[in-house]
Amino acid sequence: MTPELQTDRLHLRPLQLADSSQTQILFPRWEIVQFLTRQVPWPYPADGAYSYYKNFALPAVERGDEWHWSLRLKEDPDRLIGSIGLFKGEENNRGFWIGLPWQRRGLASEACEAVTDFWFNVLKFERLRAPKAIANTGSRRMSEKQKMRIVKVEQREFVAGWLPAEVWEITAEEWRGLRNENWRNEKSSK
Repeated sequence: MTPELQTDRLHLRPLQLADSSQTQILFPRWEIVQFLTRQVPWPYPADGAYSYYKNFALPAVERGDEWHWSLRLKEDPDRLIGSIGLFKGEENNRGFWIGLPWQRRGLASEACEAVTDFWFNVLKFERLRAPKAIANTGSRRMSEKQKMRIVKVEQREFVAGWLPAEVWEITAEEWRGLRNENWRNEKSSK
């Protein structure tokens, strides 16, 4: 079961098939898809979001293998601005995208923090890994901010082709330590 989550600015709602129409408008932009896995078809088909949600994402949620959320601003909860997901597996446990008008505002960091907490504190996994293209500087900065570390460098196939990639990792113990450190810093600054 995927619960609703919240951050200071976001509602993370469990993904629904009805979300596909808004996703289809926002998602198929080169700036968004270029560093995603090659499994994303490009050019993106007219029914791409609907097909992905219906045939892959929602069945994986039903099996208990994945957790997916639509991202929505609290000030405009009817508008989808992106998506984030968690995935069981060895090498890829988290992925997200944000529509172009909402990028570079720290919203992805908020969403990642909420789902990473869920991964470790509710689902009780011991490790989270997130692969990314080295050229994806925004995503890399977010992993650095979350004190993740690089555990592997390799070539991976993305929509943009084969590129140098890194696999970033954080453990449950490291995450809890970071959260405690942030909490202490917030408390001392008041």
